[in-house]
Amino acid sequence: MKQLTRAFLLIFIVAFALMYVVSKLNSSQGYTGDNILTVYNWGDYIDPSLIKEFEQETGMKVVYQTFDSNEAMMTKIAQGGTTYDVAVPSEYAISKMKEEDLLLPIDHSKLPNLKYINPRFLDLAFDKGNDYSIPYFWGTVGIVYNPEMLGGKELHSWNDLWDSDLRNQILLVDGAREVMGMGLNSLGYSLNDRDKEHLIQAKEKLDTLTPNIKAIVGDEIKMLIANEEAAVGVVWSGDAADMMWENEKLDYVVPEEGSNLWFDNMVIPSTSKNIDGAHQFINFMLDPKRAAQNAEYVGYSTPNQEAIKYLPEDVSTDERFYPDVDSTERLEVYENLGKKMLAYYNELFLEFKMHKK
Repeated sequence: MKQLTRAFLLIFIVAFALMYVVSKLNSSQGYTGDNILTVYNWGDYIDPSLIKEFEQETGMKVVYQTFDSNEAMMTKIAQGGTTYDVAVPSEYAISKMKEEDLLLPIDHSKLPNLKYINPRFLDLAFDKGNDYSIPYFWGTVGIVYNPEMLGGKELHSWNDLWDSDLRNQILLVDGAREVMGMGLNSLGYSLNDRDKEHLIQAKEKLDTLTPNIKAIVGDEIKMLIANEEAAVGVVWSGDAADMMWENEKLDYVVPEEGSNLWFDNMVIPSTSKNIDGAHQFINFMLDPKRAAQNAEYVGYSTPNQEAIKYLPEDVSTDERFYPDVDSTERLEVYENLGKKMLAYYNELFLEFKMHKK
């Protein structure tokens, strides 16, 4: 027993010593709790040079971590094990995080660059008054396709994807809301539909699409479509822009039945230990020239109306990625479905994926 006690004591002493050494190393480099900023974002969703510029300008050290889904991000923040200072969730996740007290209010007086955001992207239903979130990027879900590989055929509708000529030619993003939404929209239903009968109909219709589906994939969809390993992809608009930059044969369309209009916003999680630094970072990213630089790097649409002036004209005038208000009226923003209904969407999507196999 004495040996066991000594072993535990030794482990404790070693662990404490390691923590002390790490703390001293950070201190010697000038990094303490007040000037470390932990940013939690989607993968490849910021120009790395902007992080370096922020560090040089403020003297802070940015710890940059990534997530691959809103759900994974929310779970990590809710667990509270890591102190995130800035995160970039989507609109429905912001609504849910507000409900669960996972966000801190944002002080607009510390964001002088907020004036550059187009009012069209402010005061939206998921965060009235933008008390907890500030616009970062926005876009749509649609179809990217290679007309040449389809013999000159154009796509305009979700229902076009069921054409037998597209056998084994379609790649889908691995997202329950996106794929189930496609099925719902193809039947004329809302992509926020909570009617279980409608959802079952959508899933059953998606099952009939499987002969045309080559694979359900993640980020690799960009490389696969650009390299012409599939002719069609259901993707987010920014990913489509990246593919079209790599392969000029590609085109992108938002289906006529409707689709998703999404918004990713910057928030300050309740775990933040550097609230002042978080405000500085958000304001830094709202600077028009930096917002334009970030938009060019990432490929998504910026809500910063002043930044538009710094983008290449062929980008800022492309209505596929900067549609006007009238064009987006038929689109829907994802709503917070609640735990039970979201679980049901995920269950049906999993069944669909199993059916595909």
